[in-house]
Amino acid sequence: MRASLFLAGLSLLALGACASDPHAGRKPTDPPPITPSEQFSIKVQPSPLELKLGPHSEGISPTQAQALRDFIGRWNDSDRGMITVKAPSHGPDAEAVYRTATSARDFLIAQGVSPDVIRIVSYDAGADPAAPILVGFLRYESKGPTCGQNWGNLADASKNETYSEFGCSITANMAAQVADPEDLLHPRAETAPDATRREVVIDKYRQGTTTSTTKDVQASGAVSTSVGQQ
Repeated sequence: MRASLFLAGLSLLALGACASDPHAGRKPTDPPPITPSEQFSIKVQPSPLELKLGPHSEGISPTQAQALRDFIGRWNDSDRGMITVKAPSHGPDAEAVYRTATSARDFLIAQGVSPDVIRIVSYDAGADPAAPILVGFLRYESKGPTCGQNWGNLADASKNETYSEFGCSITANMAAQVADPEDLLHPRAETAPDATRREVVIDKYRQGTTTSTTKDVQASGAVSTSVGQQ
């Protein structure tokens, strides 16, 4: 009888431990979180964007040009990586493929894309006469955690520990709001400094004058004191 009660008590303790485990769902190989807000992380995965263009003997069509404009807009919103134009070989008419591929490249350049980030390569179409020309670039997508799975007892403060869902909603919101998920992988390259402006600031510093720019009256934020006459 005592042995049965003892085993039942151990079972209840085990169930209670599972219900209140703040790290439930984490893999054994995952490093422990440094702070409670780091219990959850954002997963960044590659998600290539590829546009399919049918070969035309006269180059790209107006519909394809509009699709390329939308493509450029998405490319501008990303990290502006390398754009690859894949032309099929051993498939559609070679002259139509050449004209469409080069026309697509020229259109991208005319829309402001640097020629240095565009390359034309070929791929084996496997004798498919309907094989398209593929214009694409590598982008990334961010995926946040799924919250609300294990709340536990929010009123239990006996151990002075954060609740199991602490930091989940913040992490999920960051994953949904980040404009370019690739920024979570590495910082963006710095632009070249303004040497002229730097020289002006250094000269002002040497003269002992204020190095900041002149304050604009529109940026003062002062509320007008004028009142209407009665």
